[in-house]
This record gives sequence, C-alpha cells and structure tokens, in this order.
Amino acid sequence: MTEQTVHFEQIGVIHTSFKNLENMPIQPKGAIDSEGTVELFPEFAEGLKDLDGFSHAYLLYHFHMTKSTRLTVTPFLDDTPRGVFATRAPVRPNHIGLSVIEIIAVEQNKISVRGIDVLDGTPLLDIKPYMEKFDHPSNSSSGWMMADDAQIKRRRSDRRFH
Repeated sequence: MTEQTVHFEQIGVIHTSFKNLENMPIQPKGAIDSEGTVELFPEFAEGLKDLDGFSHAYLLYHFHMTKSTRLTVTPFLDDTPRGVFATRAPVRPNHIGLSVIEIIAVEQNKISVRGIDVLDGTPLLDIKPYMEKFDHPSNSSSGWMMADDAQIKRRRSDRRFH
C-alpha cells in the first residue's frame, strides 16, 4: 500500500463559550445545555441548504490545540490505559474530533446549535446530518465504557491531553 498526501480544507469556525481546555465537558452529553454557533465561510454557505430539516448533525473538526499524539491513553471515564482508537481522546494521529449536536436554527452561513462540547475557535472540517435510520444501530455496544449518564454529564476535562 502506498502513502498518499491527504489535505483537508477548513470550511468554517465553531464558536462556543468554552475559552479554555480545562473544565470543559468531555462529550456532548455533558454539554447538553451549552449553545454555540457553527459559522461556515461564505463560499460554503450554499451547502447548508436543507440541513434545517434535521434535528441533529455530526461536526468534524480539527483538535487545533492538541500538540502531541499517543497511541495509548487513559480516558476521562476510565482508569485503565486504552488504545487511542478505542477512545475519543484528542491526541490521535490526525487530531480529528467528532461531536453530535442539536440544530436549533440554520440562517445564511450560520448554524445555532445546542449540546456543543468544543473549544471556541475550533476549525470546522465537515458537517454531516444525523440520520437515525442509518446511524442508530439496534445492537450496539460501548466496549469498555461503563459510565452512566450522570457520570458523563458531571465529568470535565483536565490537563491529561494538553
């Protein structure tokens, strides 16, 4: 197999109230009431057509403040070191993040969102609509992750992935 050069183009910026990495929610479930704005650069605004018919969307973004890469990490909700690909830690080889957000409104080149757990100023790479018929498998499992909803909502980030 040969290596290829891969290039991603930033299509916008994610705006939130989270100005520091520490004490942020670690997943959208922990940021259920947090609102923000996803601002696309004007040349990509046309791509938002029809997104307002969806209740939720996936945001793919660049963990731009992540300075290192690790293949083994100890996740926020566990005490056991895990392979990075079995976690959502930001120190992955390509520093790509994923969040499912609730869409409040789509206006021009901006999406008002709820349930956002992302650092303010994060570069946006892509948006994909959440489709329950495609994305909600009836027989899923969460591997090692045993935290309940209350634990996820309470947990905040610390310095372990800086």
